[in-house]
Amino acid sequence: MKESKRQRQSSSLLQKELSEIFQRNGSSILGTTDFVTVSRVQVSPDLGVAKIYLSFMLSKRKEQLMDTIQYRKGEIRRLLGNRIGKVVRVVPELNFFLDDSADYAARMDKIISELDIPPAEKDDES
Repeated sequence: MKESKRQRQSSSLLQKELSEIFQRNGSSILGTTDFVTVSRVQVSPDLGVAKIYLSFMLSKRKEQLMDTIQYRKGEIRRLLGNRIGKVVRVVPELNFFLDDSADYAARMDKIISELDIPPAEKDDES
């Protein structure tokens, strides 16, 4: 299903504002200095629910960080509302998901680099 222009604008706004929230308030929300990246945001057609995909670079505690964010998502939504409350009618419900695409890409790069591929044979038609 194709996103509407309103959904794309809302997604972009949420991604920008949530990124700034995690950058400025990340240590107080998470209790750590781990770096959080908002990799993607999808908003429902009624703009009432947002799926936020997060990536934690170089962190070994991704599941623990996700649990902390889930536990504190009311606080994150309140911070978001303070920032965008004058722009949107309703601050959407926030659903956070772990984006492991960077880990998957790194794992694929490692597997490919470890492959033993013999060089291609040249045709001797000269």
